[in-house]
Amino acid sequence: MRTLVLAAVIALALPAAHAAHASPQHAQPPYLTAAINDPGRQADRKDDARRKIAQVMAFAQVKPGDKVLELIPGSGYFTRVFSGVVGPKGHVYALWPNEYASEAQSDVDNLRKLARQPHYANVSVLTQPAAKLDAPESVDVVFTSQNYHDYPDKFMGNADPVVLDKQVYKVLKPGGVFVVIDHVAPAGSGMRDTDTLHRIDPAIVRKQVESAGFVFDGESNALRNPADPHDIKVFDKSIRGHTDQFMYRFRKPAK
Repeated sequence: MRTLVLAAVIALALPAAHAAHASPQHAQPPYLTAAINDPGRQADRKDDARRKIAQVMAFAQVKPGDKVLELIPGSGYFTRVFSGVVGPKGHVYALWPNEYASEAQSDVDNLRKLARQPHYANVSVLTQPAAKLDAPESVDVVFTSQNYHDYPDKFMGNADPVVLDKQVYKVLKPGGVFVVIDHVAPAGSGMRDTDTLHRIDPAIVRKQVESAGFVFDGESNALRNPADPHDIKVFDKSIRGHTDQFMYRFRKPAK
């Protein structure tokens, strides 16, 4: 009899426990919904499902009032959402290393035009040497998507990723997070494929970032794709836009 009663209690408790676990995953704060639905992002909306924008932003833990340093912002896809989330009391610093900017001048120019719009008054565009990362103030989030692998490459002056990680650590507030998203290279390959396939082994990234003093704070599988063979260029038409990507979050200790 006790067994039957216990089973019934467990059965009744399970749905509640599951709901409590599932709720945080599916609940989207209003400020994130508003930022994603911002009319200024009309051209970006077609990519939101593929790029899992809601999951990425939730994983980055960015919130209103935050200061964000975004490394190599590309077309400004994430910049626009960061701007909407942090709001008028926050700020987004879109950082272009000089070496990369010279290869993507149209993107840099477009982002500067964006920052001049009143709607994006909380965005500033920065340019500086790849090996000397800095920020005008301490920030809550440092974010890089698909660009960590670029830093050690020849066109970037062979910047040392560990030096980069230490500089990121310095500009972050205590308790702040460093989010790294990049294309997965074969396990054990280290940085071998950064300049050829534009991929990097997640294990070497974690090792490098942790060596700078960060604590690994979690990962997300939202952008993983097991069908990616990992041995072709990310620009190959068979995989472009659908590469297997790891998403790591590192935290600067609060003390």
